Amino acid sequence: MRVLVACEESQVVCIAFREIGHEAYSCDTQECSGGHPEWHIQDDVIKHLRDGWDLMIGHPPCTYISYAGTRWWNDDGRVYKRLEALKFFADLWTAPINKICLENPRSCASPTIAKYSQEINPFYFGDEATKPTWLWLKNLPKLKHIKQTDMFDSKTHVGRGEFVYHTTIHGKIKGDSKWYTEAFSLPPEERARLRSKTFPGIAQAMAEQWGNL
Repeated sequence: MRVLVACEESQVVCIAFREIGHEAYSCDTQECSGGHPEWHIQDDVIKHLRDGWDLMIGHPPCTYISYAGTRWWNDDGRVYKRLEALKFFADLWTAPINKICLENPRSCASPTIAKYSQEINPFYFGDEATKPTWLWLKNLPKLKHIKQTDMFDSKTHVGRGEFVYHTTIHGKIKGDSKWYTEAFSLPPEERARLRSKTFPGIAQAMAEQWGNL
């Protein structure tokens, strides 16, 4: 398959699909940090949605639509930035590509653009961390994960990892894993890059399960 990984500079998902033989490309306005510039399109992804892809996995920016930012929801000018972010999300969701997955934290994109299809966490797929993530799926099955080994499947869940209580969602305190909060010690650009990076277990599950459809 020809696979477009939208808004990804880390190339974690791109490389996972490449490793099992697919023609995958990451696309982002930033240079890639995954070590394979030959697999990276450094440009506005909107310009490349009609380039003949079979599958797109997109990571649209969540800064202005994530519920984690509700404390700043009504700051001056933020409503217009939120509308811009939703428009970008909608452009990816309605792209002329048969199979689409969009990944974001819990956000107002559901149900504004479409209701999310599945909630996952890194610890579902072998990485000891908790980061509730929503998937919007079009012509794709939900990612399969196994809580306990049985006679048919092996367990994929691991420990939830350490929690640091810092994030407010709908007025309630929610916990996130330590790796996520340690990003606060980094400069803003590096912080955003780290916190948006896909966990390897999730990337591998996407490649293995959706790459064989």
